[in-house]
Amino acid sequence: MKRLKMILPVPLPAEAIANFAAQIPASLRRPDIQIDFAGCRSGAAWLDSDYETTLADAFVLDAGCRAEEEGYSAICSFSMSDSGVAALRSRLSIPVIGSAQSAFALATQIGHRFSVVTMWAPWAQMVREKIARYGLSSRFASVRHIDVEPNTKELLAGKEEIVFARLEQQARAAIEEDGADVIVLGSTTMYQSHSHLVSVLPCPVVNPGVAAYKACETMLDIGISHSKLAWPSPGVVNDGLFAPIPPLFDT
Repeated sequence: MKRLKMILPVPLPAEAIANFAAQIPASLRRPDIQIDFAGCRSGAAWLDSDYETTLADAFVLDAGCRAEEEGYSAICSFSMSDSGVAALRSRLSIPVIGSAQSAFALATQIGHRFSVVTMWAPWAQMVREKIARYGLSSRFASVRHIDVEPNTKELLAGKEEIVFARLEQQARAAIEEDGADVIVLGSTTMYQSHSHLVSVLPCPVVNPGVAAYKACETMLDIGISHSKLAWPSPGVVNDGLFAPIPPLFDT
């Protein structure tokens, strides 16, 4: 049995973590891989600013830095922020996967240019920064948002009628006006809209949570991990730095 740890970049109660876990359906899960979802002990809330993304990076590092000694085979930053990925690749030898990087890589394999449709302006800016960091500007058509504040606990529950229609509208604009031939959902909080968008759009729609999970699976199956030449290990390790901070939720 291989164990995979999916880290959400914010502190969440158990019921909210279960909502995120539900996007990996039983039909895609394998009996030889155990998937554990976890939030952070503290830190960010909305990922709406550089301040918040710095907190998320730090606390995702805290949540994952001991994964190797805990017996995990791979770890995933389960957010389009890819929080803590670089730091964890430096700290660990096991595969460390980012959801945005996985989703973007998949999109480049199934189309010429992709667009990201997300919830609100702060997340759109985060997408632009990731596209530049990953060197994907030539394959990137646009990012569009629906100006709806996200809810990391309830996700899209109760807002489907409004949110789905707005996402569809922006996705169609990305296709017709921006030249996208693949749409990527801009957050793992948005997976409930995936089936609707697949049913109404004329192109593939990438769910980043599933893309990240399958990327982890592939790394485990072929026995490969990130390059330690690219992410060298630290000379000094201080994994207990955040231990005195009490967790906001018992999970």
